[in-house]
Amino acid sequence: MSSGVFITFEGIDGVGKTTQLNKVYQKCIELGYSVIKTREPGGTNIGMRIRELLLDPGLDEMAQHTEALLYAADRAQHIQEVIKPALKSGNVVLCDRYLDSSIAYQGYGLDRDIALIKEVNKWAIAGIMPKITFCLDQEPEIALKRTKGDRIEQRTIEYYRKVRAGYRHIAISEPDRFCLIDANGTVEQVFHRIWYIIAGRGIL
Repeated sequence: MSSGVFITFEGIDGVGKTTQLNKVYQKCIELGYSVIKTREPGGTNIGMRIRELLLDPGLDEMAQHTEALLYAADRAQHIQEVIKPALKSGNVVLCDRYLDSSIAYQGYGLDRDIALIKEVNKWAIAGIMPKITFCLDQEPEIALKRTKGDRIEQRTIEYYRKVRAGYRHIAISEPDRFCLIDANGTVEQVFHRIWYIIAGRGIL
């Protein structure tokens, strides 16, 4: 399907996944890998427009199924424009959020039909799944102190507890791909937990 390596980073808002993605990105560059970093939503020009809609605090009337479909639309564009070509060219692709976010946030968090969310996204992702996913795990009461309060981040602590529980369900169901990483400690300590797995499993 592809000759590159696809790695994704997950976790509730404020947990530090973007910081860790950037650390892995810099390490890959130091080691001489051809690597790109991207994100969802917003990894393309079209995706940026979708991101603005999804995160706008003023759009509190957005229906839950509209939210789920917008994330899938962003993902479909992202796959075709960025991820698939990059993997085909042999790059390491580091992505901040992917399919697991939809399952955790819209599925578990909003109590939507998880099977339906997977089915909608099956078309969007065109069969492309990460080789490994790192999910930074931390209590919402700690992580959310670092957020800025966009439309999603304004949701309740209880919502984020359900999202976190959703990620843990994914970890149980897909232990070979989905790795929970303790997000407590210094940035360097968390990075070493991630890189230990990358090096130990021969991911790159």
